Amino acid sequence: MKILSTQQIRDADRFTIEHDKISSHDLMERAAGACCNWIEEYIGKDQAIWIFCGPGNNGGDGLAIARILFKSGYTVKVWTLGNVKGKSEDFLKNESLLLEIDPSLIKELHSENDFPFIPENVLLVDALFGTGLSKRTEGFPAQVISYMNESGAGIISIDLPSGMFADKLPSNDQLIIKAKHTLSFQLPKFSFLFPSGYSFVGEWHILKIGLNQKYIDSLSCVLNFLTQDEIKAIIKPRRKFSHKGNYGHAFLISGSKGKMGAAVMAAAGCIRSGAGLLSVQVPGCGLEIMQTTLPEAMVLADKNENYVAEEMDTSAFNAIGIGPGTGTSEEFKGVLESVLKNASCPLVLDADALNSLSHNPNLLEILPSNSILTPHVKEFDRLTGKSESDFQRHEKQKAFSKKHGVIVILKGAHTCITTPDGTVYFNSTGNSGMAKGGCGDVLTGILLGLLAQGYSPVDSAQLGVFLHGMAGDIAKEHYTEYAMTAMDLVDCLGEAFREIV
Repeated sequence: MKILSTQQIRDADRFTIEHDKISSHDLMERAAGACCNWIEEYIGKDQAIWIFCGPGNNGGDGLAIARILFKSGYTVKVWTLGNVKGKSEDFLKNESLLLEIDPSLIKELHSENDFPFIPENVLLVDALFGTGLSKRTEGFPAQVISYMNESGAGIISIDLPSGMFADKLPSNDQLIIKAKHTLSFQLPKFSFLFPSGYSFVGEWHILKIGLNQKYIDSLSCVLNFLTQDEIKAIIKPRRKFSHKGNYGHAFLISGSKGKMGAAVMAAAGCIRSGAGLLSVQVPGCGLEIMQTTLPEAMVLADKNENYVAEEMDTSAFNAIGIGPGTGTSEEFKGVLESVLKNASCPLVLDADALNSLSHNPNLLEILPSNSILTPHVKEFDRLTGKSESDFQRHEKQKAFSKKHGVIVILKGAHTCITTPDGTVYFNSTGNSGMAKGGCGDVLTGILLGLLAQGYSPVDSAQLGVFLHGMAGDIAKEHYTEYAMTAMDLVDCLGEAFREIV
């Protein structure tokens, strides 16, 4: 699913109106109807709904929502910004239609003295500005936003929280509606996908309003939101007459004394992702642990008892994963350097492999093209320097991928994948129950297993991240976000595959 700019969304609206022979008012009716369908599904009619409308088309949406909800039996009141110039045609039309039903439903706000007392059990709907905003809110509109935020009432924003921009991330001093839910039209917005946007957007929901899909498909766009449809197009069927050799031999370098769990979880993720064979290099102390815990894996015990220190011949493998739980000893640095210089197959670098790169930045110059790096935020900041904002970090991530020719998977609520050609993918699966030790190790194993099977690095990144998150969502249903563990992701991978195959 594409993530379009504000201008591209406006162009899609215009194209749909012109080529699908639908008026702008009827398109607004679709949008309002979709919002009302959502509200009727989740909000009972015993809750009063007060809608605050700006002068543009977002306000027109709000007026249409009020009319539809009123006819459906909801208690509705509308508050518009008085003495505001530039009211849109569709705003005026919907205002007229609502006035015909009951003029007492609409009141104007001219100053803070007009702000009504908001009783308990009132839900506010923010239809002030949406994507039509071109500059920061100030003056009286800013006072309305502050009043709504400070009311203590739950807020639903229509399309975009007022005061927020679709294409830019919010700054600390920006005045924005703090919504509990955002009902957004057709496609997600860039600003929804970062921690800095969450306190304003809340839980967001995409409502289809029938924009012309062929036109959307024709638009050039580097930002993408991964959905099940895209993932189904990537996954390869397993052939009936096949054997383990057809699905690749993966090699995992992992573990150290006291951190053998990382090796076990990564290895388990690799095997569950469908790899034909897995060999694991572990320190001597991990031999019995790995053989006992995961008998499917072949184990190469390092001569060093406590950490990986021995350089191995990697020529026989189809993919290599390195770093989970290894520590950052000088000996491990030598192993990592050897892998980077000599590997002839795709690589996944995680955890202490990334920390070793940050300690030894000269190694970045020998990173093989299309290697996959899987940092969390702190690991990424160690590699590139501390970022002052989510946007700055995102720009650094894109630049890092381009400069070094690698794929970066920055883990988080909407894990972000950047590629050397500038394409960006945000993930749609996963939950906060995955914010626990070991979940990243499982992802490394999944990516390693997919690479070994012959998926391209970019396809492996998309498929691996999506499957990993979907396994987390399934684990959440079984165990809750509180009680689920990293190994639950491994156990739920089979169900995740079943969902998309």
